[in-house]
Amino acid sequence: MSTTSPAGTAAERPLLGIERWGIPYALRWGFVGVLIFMIGDGVETSFLSAFLADPTGGGLSGSQASFATVTLYGVAALIASWFSGTLSAIWGPRRVMWLGAAIWVVMELVFLFVAIPAQNAALIVTVYAVRGLAYPLFAFSFLVWIQTIAEPRMRGSAAGWFWFAFTGGLPTLGAALAAICVGPLGISEYATLVISLVLVAIGAAIGCFAVTEPHGLRPIADETVAHPRSLARLTEGIDILWRDRRTIAGFFVRLVNTAPQYGFFAMFPFVFGPDTPGGGFLTTAQVAVLSTVAYAANIGANLFFGVFGDYFGWRRTVTVFGCVGCAVATPLWYFGAIASHSFLLTAILGAVYGIVLAGFVPLSALMPSMVALKDKGAALAILNTGAGGAALLGPLTVTALFPLFGGGGVAIAYCLMYLIVAGVSLVIRSDIDPGVVRHREAAAA
Repeated sequence: MSTTSPAGTAAERPLLGIERWGIPYALRWGFVGVLIFMIGDGVETSFLSAFLADPTGGGLSGSQASFATVTLYGVAALIASWFSGTLSAIWGPRRVMWLGAAIWVVMELVFLFVAIPAQNAALIVTVYAVRGLAYPLFAFSFLVWIQTIAEPRMRGSAAGWFWFAFTGGLPTLGAALAAICVGPLGISEYATLVISLVLVAIGAAIGCFAVTEPHGLRPIADETVAHPRSLARLTEGIDILWRDRRTIAGFFVRLVNTAPQYGFFAMFPFVFGPDTPGGGFLTTAQVAVLSTVAYAANIGANLFFGVFGDYFGWRRTVTVFGCVGCAVATPLWYFGAIASHSFLLTAILGAVYGIVLAGFVPLSALMPSMVALKDKGAALAILNTGAGGAALLGPLTVTALFPLFGGGGVAIAYCLMYLIVAGVSLVIRSDIDPGVVRHREAAAA
């Protein structure tokens, strides 16, 4: 079974320029496009629900705003996460990026200039839910493109740069831009949403048209696929789950990966914040800063673990630093905060969690590298679906366990999840994993 990329024939050539840092030269502008696109997409994260529930904004009820921005949007993103891989396998990732960009821009135009001015609740909810399909199609299809053409020795580094751009925009720089616009600059929330539309359009234009690497317009297939562009391959890609059960293991690892991150940030306001019964030890602003600190630490660590995984080994990095590291950091963060009642220590422990969370970055290189070329899109579709599912699993765990066991029970549950997937991750192996290659070379020597 072949697992080489189109670039695999040149695996021994010297890396030049930015490729030494792990960025495939032909895709360099794509990383810029994803960063700008995700900054625009992330602008709304800190205020949209409140804006839609405001009588002068969307005019929705609180439950309608939450249903639109969390539930429906999350389900749409989950669906699109799967199709980002499967459609890339059929049409080529560049075309899927075009589709994602078009959905975002068109739906946002209707959202801002038709639905909100009319304060039409049904139209607002529907349009925003459809727009939830957009960012996974754009961003995750680019990840498929990266892993299709990157040489094996730099796939971990390239994945690190992708997640640097993705999380750097959503929510980090996007939320920071919103805070500056709505705060010191005094720009209205509605005008700030218009700014986000402009940024997304710029990022989409760069990502869709400045990157012309030829594999972006080709189906991800090889000579074993009779009809690579057939839509029947949407269902054929599912059978990889029983043809290669390593992909199921990869799904569960990715599902747990960021689930506690989403769960903690949903739980912390009513555990540490002023809404805590009896009063918490953090202000609302300090609770918000916790997420900023964790994300900021994670962004830099994404780059480090991407490069580190190319030397230490992708699977070993995921198991040791991602799974086991987070199993330690998760309860440490919660119980350390409860015991100390110190904002500084809580922020430091949050940064530690953000750093070890980046240990999962090489999973984006490992999953597509362990299957044949024709299955790379399906493998990344499974991985991306796990990423979308994490946004549901994390808060769902809080909803189910917090009333029974409190925040401590939730933290312990997250710890156990990480330990379980640490064992599961041991079966996710690839013959071109740098750790495996070095071990094989040492044994031969």
